[in-house]
Amino acid sequence: MSGTEFPRPDDVVLVREADAEITADAPGSLITLIADSDRTGGAVTTNRTILDEGVAGAPPHFHTRATEMFFVLDGALQVLIDDRVVVLEKNDFLAVPPGTPHAFAPAPGSFADALLVFTPGMDRFEYYRLLDRVNKGEASVEEIKASSERFDNHYVDSPLWRETRAAVSSSAGRA
Repeated sequence: MSGTEFPRPDDVVLVREADAEITADAPGSLITLIADSDRTGGAVTTNRTILDEGVAGAPPHFHTRATEMFFVLDGALQVLIDDRVVVLEKNDFLAVPPGTPHAFAPAPGSFADALLVFTPGMDRFEYYRLLDRVNKGEASVEEIKASSERFDNHYVDSPLWRETRAAVSSSAGRA
């Protein structure tokens, strides 16, 4: 394939571990960039997220165009889905349709290792790189807010998620 051609959705995509870029949006939160839409003909965007125990995770948000899918590889992932909170265990799968507010973090007392897939894909790797730059002090939170339309990542408030995560924090403080 020449540099001017774009892959078709039915092209094979192979990404070796050594070729995957790793970013960090916070201490203890690693995001491995596996395949973005430019590599998949727009079919999917895929990353692996590893969250250490106690990490805040992703705040409540929704996507207008993409379904976000979670597959837990190891550990446990606490997930806000609209007006309820569930815990996904190893080998559990969840698909969150467009417009549904959601958030995620490692479940209390656990770490989480999950594969995240967005479909249709869109160029989200620049969003993860922006989070990495904010983590390093090279960009501001205002830049994240300004990028919501570009990356289809719209932040929302969730009193339920705040209460749930506050309970996790306070119980961790007593341990």
